[in-house]
Amino acid sequence: MMKLTLAFVLLATAAMAQFSYPTTRKVEHTDDYHGTKVADPYRWLEDDRSAETMAWVKAQNEVSFGYLNKIAFKGKIFEDLKKAYNYPKYSAPSKKGEYFYFYKNDGLQNQSVLYRQKGLDGTPEMIIDPNKLSTDGTTRLTLFRLSKKGDYAVLGFSKGGSDWQEYQIMDMKTLQMMPDKIEWVKVSGASWQGDGFYYSRYPKPEGSALAAKNENHQVFYHKLGTSQSADELVFEDKSNPQRFNGVYVSEDEQFSFLNISDRGKGKDGNALFYRARGQKVFTPIVGDITNFSYSIVENVEGGFLVETNENAPNSKLMFFDTKAKTWRVVLAEKPEPLEGVSSAGGKLFVQYSKDVTTRVYVYDMKGTLENEVNLPGLGSAGGFGGEKEDKFVFYTFTSFNYPPTIFRYDIATKQSSVFRNPEVSFKPTDYETKQVFYTSKDGTKIPMFLTYKKGLKLDGTNPTILYGYGGFNISLTASFSPTRIPFLDQGGVYAQANLRGGSEYGEKWHEQGMKLKKQNVFDDFIAAAEFLIKEKYTSSARLALQGGSNGGLLVGAVVNQRPELCKVAFPAVGVMDMLRFQKFTIGWNWIADYGSSDNAEEFKALYAYSPLHNIKTGVNYPATLVTTADHDDRVVPAHSFKYTATLQEKAATATNNPLMIRVDVNSGHGASNTQKALEQTADIYAFMFQNMGLSWR
Repeated sequence: MMKLTLAFVLLATAAMAQFSYPTTRKVEHTDDYHGTKVADPYRWLEDDRSAETMAWVKAQNEVSFGYLNKIAFKGKIFEDLKKAYNYPKYSAPSKKGEYFYFYKNDGLQNQSVLYRQKGLDGTPEMIIDPNKLSTDGTTRLTLFRLSKKGDYAVLGFSKGGSDWQEYQIMDMKTLQMMPDKIEWVKVSGASWQGDGFYYSRYPKPEGSALAAKNENHQVFYHKLGTSQSADELVFEDKSNPQRFNGVYVSEDEQFSFLNISDRGKGKDGNALFYRARGQKVFTPIVGDITNFSYSIVENVEGGFLVETNENAPNSKLMFFDTKAKTWRVVLAEKPEPLEGVSSAGGKLFVQYSKDVTTRVYVYDMKGTLENEVNLPGLGSAGGFGGEKEDKFVFYTFTSFNYPPTIFRYDIATKQSSVFRNPEVSFKPTDYETKQVFYTSKDGTKIPMFLTYKKGLKLDGTNPTILYGYGGFNISLTASFSPTRIPFLDQGGVYAQANLRGGSEYGEKWHEQGMKLKKQNVFDDFIAAAEFLIKEKYTSSARLALQGGSNGGLLVGAVVNQRPELCKVAFPAVGVMDMLRFQKFTIGWNWIADYGSSDNAEEFKALYAYSPLHNIKTGVNYPATLVTTADHDDRVVPAHSFKYTATLQEKAATATNNPLMIRVDVNSGHGASNTQKALEQTADIYAFMFQNMGLSWR
C-alpha cells in the first residue's frame, strides 16, 4: 500500500468532476477538545521531513503545474508582468555620518542591492549584492544596522524564504566581513551600544527547523570580534517560554530598553523597562503585561516620550518622568488613529490615519503643533525618521495608481520636494482609485478601495479581485503594485476591503474582529463581495477572492460559508487548522488574536469557522488554487496541505472546478525573490482567467 500512496495515483471521480488528484492516505486519529471528538485523518502531512509528505507535494505539484502550464496565454501574462515590473526601484536614503545609504533594484533583479554614497550627489558604491549569495537568488538581506559612528554594521541574511536569520558583521571602512557569525536569530533586530549590539534568538530547534515550536526567546549582547558562544545573556524567562523579549537602545546610546510581550497567553500588550548605560538592572516603566502597548519614541530631559494605547484606543503620546515615576499627556488621543511617531532634527513627525489615508503633522518636542506636511494626495506615506542634528528627512508616498515616489522634506522651510520619481513605462493617469463605504451584516460601515482603468463599464462582466486581511491590528493601506497594471489593462477591477480586525479605525476596530468576534471579519468580506456584485462592478462568475496568511484563513472560511459567492478563490499561506496553529513555530503568538482551542469557549468559536474543519461534502466549490511554500516557517505549509487534501476528498466529486495546491520551492511566507513572485502572479492570473472563461488579450 505504501507504493500506492507514494506514486501518482488518480482517484476515480464522478462524471461531473473534470479533474483528478493524487490520493492522500488517511489515518485513524481523533483529538478530544473539551468533550468534542475531532478527527484529523491527514495528521501525517504535518511532518515536513517525511518522504511520504514530500512525495505528496511532488504529486500535487505535478497536477497543478501540469494544469497551469497548459493555459495557452500564461506565457503572455508572464511577459506582460515582467515588462510592467522592469523599472528601477529605490528605497528612501538614510543618513549616517557623511554617507547616504539606500537600496536599488535595477528592474528584474531577484534581490535589491545595498549602496552608499558620500553626499546626495556622490557616486554610488555597492556595499553588498545579495544576488551573488545563492545560485537561485533566494538568499535575502533582511537587516542592515550601522553602529553609532557608522564604522561597523550588522547584516542579517535569510535563506530560501525562512524566518530564521544569520547575522554577520561588516567593517564599513573596508566593506569586508568580519569572522563574527550569529545563528538561530528570529523576531529580532540589532541595536548597537558601544562596541557591540543586542539581539534576540531562540535555542537551536529540536526536530524540524521549519516546523518545531519556538520557545524561550533570549536576549544577548554580542561584542565585536568574539564568537557567539561568548555572547552575554542579557535576559530570558524560562518560566514564560512563549514570550517575545527584545532590547533596543536610544539614539545617544545612554539608555537601553527591554520590551516583553506575552501573546501566547492571549495578551495583546507589552511590558517595558529601561536602564541607564553602565547599569545592570532594568527599571520598570510598565512592569505588568496587559492588553495595552507601549513603545519608546525618544529620550528627552527627565524621561521618555512613549506612544501608548492605554485607555486610548486610537493611541496617544505620553511623557514618563523617570524621577517622579509619573505620566503626562504630550499628544492626546484624537478621533483618528495615531499610526506612528518618529523624531528627527529636533521635531516629532506624527502620522495619523483618516479613513485609511495618511496625514502627517510636525510638532516640537513638547507637543506643540507646527505644521502639516502637504502630501501629494490621498494615499500612504512612510519614512520621516532621522537623527537629532538632521536638517531634512525623506519619506515615500504611494497610492494604488501612484507609484512610490521619494520626497525630501526640509525641516526649516517646512517644504517637500520630489527627490526621486519612479521611471515607470505606463501612465498612472490612465487609472483611477476611489474609496467607497458599504454596509456589513450588523450595519457597520466598511471602507473599500476600488482601482481600475478609466472608462470602466459597470455591466457586471469585469474580472475582479477582492483582497482582504482583517486581523492582528494591521491596516491594509493604499499601495502600488506594478504587477497589478497588466490585470487592470485587461479590464480588471482590484478591490481592497478594510475589514474589522485591522487597525484602520484604532483598537476598537481591531477588537471587533478578534477571538469570539472573528465572524465579523468574514461578514465584512462577504458584504464587500455582495456590494461589488450589486453595483455591477462584477458578478459571482467573474469574482475572485484573495488573501494571504490571516487573509488565507479569511478566504477559506468565506468560501466554506458562501461557496457560490465567487468563481475563483486564492487562499495563500493560510492559517487553515484553527485547532492546532499554536503547535508550530511561533503560532502560539496568534492566540492573542484568535484565542486557543485549549480554552473551551474559544474552541467553540474556532471550530465553527476553521477552514479545515468546515469544508462541506457534496458542494460545488469555486475553482481554488491554494498557494504555499516549503520554507514557510511562519504559517507552516501543513495548514495548506491538510486543507487541500480535505477539499479534494470532500468536494472533488461535486465540483466541476479545479481544486489545486501550488507549493513553491526555496520560498517562504512570501516569495523569496523577484522571479518567483512574477511566476506565482502569472499562475494566479492565468488560473483566474481560465476559470472565468476569459482570455488574456
